[in-house]
Amino acid sequence: MDPHTLHFDSIVIDAHCDTLGDVLEGKRTLTERSATGHVDLPRLREGGITAQLFACFVPVEEYHRSATRHAMQRLDMLHLAVESHPDEILLATGAADIRRAKAEGKIAGILGLEGAEPLGDSIETLRCFYRLGVRNLGLTWNFRNDVADGVMEGPNARGLSEFGVRVVEECNRLGIVVDVSHLAAAGVRDVLQVSQQPVIASHSNARAAFDHYRNLSDAQIEAIVAGGGVIGVTFVNAFLHNPPGDATIDNVLDQIDYLVGVAGADHVTIGSDFDGASMPRGLEDATCYPSLPAGMLARGHSETTIRKVLGLNFLRVFEQVTGR
Repeated sequence: MDPHTLHFDSIVIDAHCDTLGDVLEGKRTLTERSATGHVDLPRLREGGITAQLFACFVPVEEYHRSATRHAMQRLDMLHLAVESHPDEILLATGAADIRRAKAEGKIAGILGLEGAEPLGDSIETLRCFYRLGVRNLGLTWNFRNDVADGVMEGPNARGLSEFGVRVVEECNRLGIVVDVSHLAAAGVRDVLQVSQQPVIASHSNARAAFDHYRNLSDAQIEAIVAGGGVIGVTFVNAFLHNPPGDATIDNVLDQIDYLVGVAGADHVTIGSDFDGASMPRGLEDATCYPSLPAGMLARGHSETTIRKVLGLNFLRVFEQVTGR
């Protein structure tokens, strides 16, 4: 099968973007094609993406002022798009919704929180976010919150707090995927000990392939794999190459090659971080996605492996955790 046909025949899932922030700020809309940014519905469709996980990131200045409100406002942006364009996008709360989107030619939007700041210290708030459709929880961004420490808290960063343990347990009970990207090493260790479900690193590369503090060690990769989880290769320039501005799609393919070799073909997915960072040449926005299977085929990956990396691995974990 040629790479273009393979791509558009596959279920393609991107495990992380920050587009809702631009939409909330009024820079552009989700439903109309824009010449700025990386993601909107027309470009997702042109790029052959079946499902997009939309992260609700809370800026640092909002942490202690209105984190819950800010996250709710970002969630609202996706809900409004679903309500206004039901023939183009649906809210995915389980794997069946992603499969339905593929069958109907729609985009499945998955909602996530990037950082647990909107929860405060309330399990009840977590349950309310679940009722609004949240199915992915990144426990921290780069810094400390009531759940755990982020990766930028330094070598003495702590792991899960008592509340953090309760959050992971409740995510398991509810059916929310726990995401360890941005989490300090001690927190990754604790999550993998506490969680009874597979976890993901939605947008984290391999440190052995490029040394950056946000990338995962081989030991972390192997521990995530042991629990049945997946690692999302990300397109962020700074996590791929130094100097970042010289990063290209080949650096992304290098990460895929390395992770498939270490983690296995069943445990690698894609988490672009579109609209959250600068992108490499060849992956400038969502329309460039078909270049990935072309590059993987050229490097000798099988069609089966490519389909798994493009979406089936994430779909498997999403189905197991959400229960539908």
